[in-house]
Amino acid sequence: MTVWHWVRHGPTHEKAFVGWRDVPADLSDTAVIARLDAELPRPALVVSSDLVRATATADVLMEGRQRLPNVPDMREFDFGDWDGLHFTQVSERDPVLSRRYWEEPGDVAPPNGESWNAAAARVAPFVDRMNRDHPEAHIVAVAHFGIIMTQIERASGLSAYEVLGHRIDNLSVTRLVHEGGLWRVETINHRP
Repeated sequence: MTVWHWVRHGPTHEKAFVGWRDVPADLSDTAVIARLDAELPRPALVVSSDLVRATATADVLMEGRQRLPNVPDMREFDFGDWDGLHFTQVSERDPVLSRRYWEEPGDVAPPNGESWNAAAARVAPFVDRMNRDHPEAHIVAVAHFGIIMTQIERASGLSAYEVLGHRIDNLSVTRLVHEGGLWRVETINHRP
């Protein structure tokens, strides 16, 4: 069985959409990071998105674990023209589209951005490859809110809309298990 420990990167303190913009994480709360580190298994493989907020978070979790190359396909959703805008600006600019984006996740995409389904399709081949190549591994995957949500959808069988009801806090762990071609959810948004 492959056990995925999905970790959301450290906080950015941004008050706007942050997709592919490369915004650093605040990793100054060493007590929280120490608890997170103690929660995660050793040995394990550590992999992250290639955005700095994820890579820096992964780098502080390397002790006793094998760091794999960064994975661009694990990036957050591409919010296109919304990236960098506050949520109220987006709802004023695109009132119908922004509402549909959250209420009908699937093929609805921001202007020049990607939909839920596109992001899920982007990360799925990587996850499938890791399951195939590391069938008995613990994988610490440092990623983003949206990508973790797509994996909860995949493992739980819930709809994207239902999955959006979950919280995924910064520096939390969501544990998903792949065994015998089947998925199960063990924990969502655990904060050590």
